[in-house]
Amino acid sequence: MPGRTDGLITLGAADALWVDLTADSAVPTASGAFTGSPAHARVGYVLLGGHVVATVRASGGQWSVSEFEVRRAAAELNAVGMDRQDLVRVGPFRGAPSKECNEETRLRWHRRITRDLLQELGGPERAARREAGRPYHLAGIDWRQVLVEQARDGAQRTWWLPRAVVRLLDAAEHAETQWVQAERTRRAGAAVTEPPSHPRRARDAGGRQTTSPEGPTPPLRPYGRELEGQLYSVLSRKPGTSRRVAGWACAVCRTAPATVLDHCHEHGYVRAPVCQSCNTQERPDHLYSNDIRVANRYTRLFHTDTDHWLRHWHRCPGCRARTTLPLPHLAAWTAHIACRSLRPTHPAPRGRKPCGVLRVSWTGSQNAPRSCLLTVAVDFCPSGEHRVLARVPYREAAERFRAWLAETAPAVSAAAGPDRLDGLPAQFRPVIADTSGEDLELF
Repeated sequence: MPGRTDGLITLGAADALWVDLTADSAVPTASGAFTGSPAHARVGYVLLGGHVVATVRASGGQWSVSEFEVRRAAAELNAVGMDRQDLVRVGPFRGAPSKECNEETRLRWHRRITRDLLQELGGPERAARREAGRPYHLAGIDWRQVLVEQARDGAQRTWWLPRAVVRLLDAAEHAETQWVQAERTRRAGAAVTEPPSHPRRARDAGGRQTTSPEGPTPPLRPYGRELEGQLYSVLSRKPGTSRRVAGWACAVCRTAPATVLDHCHEHGYVRAPVCQSCNTQERPDHLYSNDIRVANRYTRLFHTDTDHWLRHWHRCPGCRARTTLPLPHLAAWTAHIACRSLRPTHPAPRGRKPCGVLRVSWTGSQNAPRSCLLTVAVDFCPSGEHRVLARVPYREAAERFRAWLAETAPAVSAAAGPDRLDGLPAQFRPVIADTSGEDLELF
């Protein structure tokens, strides 16, 4: 390729190679992955998906990258599948970004997306950027091609990205953090700093020399119940908590880096550190004050990965003692599992299709079980019908769940109940407000 010397290619050639190699990827990529903002070659690396590619000065002072590393990053991205219907909300949330992002700060993709989109709401800024031809990418991913804007009843718009893209951006942010930490450690401990024009090189299986950062990336450690029984309101205010969380692997999927502390909003206890994707996996498409729409992702929560999620939810001592789920989760389970046989079907090209979309609402509160009633209904019926399928008292729904739990996840059921828990809280905490996002108070 043009500009290639000893396994290295110029940034311009790397841009072209990246676009060519990822042309058929499910995740859209950008043309300015190496030369367009926020890529900044002079800091020593460029992010491609969840991969860090080191940059070096080649002969003539040109910044270059290893062709092999670009190809490897492209192969990893091409292997990622993406469901455009499986969305994760990325903003806006309460409050503005706490810090303005410039072109040389680290990824912090949530802040960058929020900043760019909030600036565009004014109108002229957006037009100016289009005229300037500014690329819209993060870690080589053209996130604007898959950004979804939603508005409900004329309220403020919300922004959503496919879960696969969120996972990639989370992985990129984590890889960048580890790379920077390893580089700082190397510089602090090295007796003689190697000049940037002579980077350390390793040989791949084909014998080619590749540039790589000093030292391996520290592996993520599995979560071992270190935070069990602690209150989120206390732990979240302790200095260094976020840095400690970043060192764990997600306690649910066990592969992605953890980014947040998931906690029970009914009892206030920390469940475990989880990645951004798993943190939103349990949430429905819509959550109102007492009304949720049961999303397709509940098939995974209550069928495919049931055991993992039930164990995760029962990390909360309050839920484990009561052998139940938080109210929105129990409502979704009631609609998706307990009332599944009641849902009507309609003729479809390949057999019959379940009617419309399930929705469940409730009156009263889980803190007063006698007054709490769950109502399961069907929206968007193809024949124009909107019918109520069932009205289930809270206590009946909880009893059904306990019986189902004993059959589906016997180990989780055996560990639940007040007689199997030491240090049972004297009284259950009321629902607490969540300041991380709008309309998510019950999670």
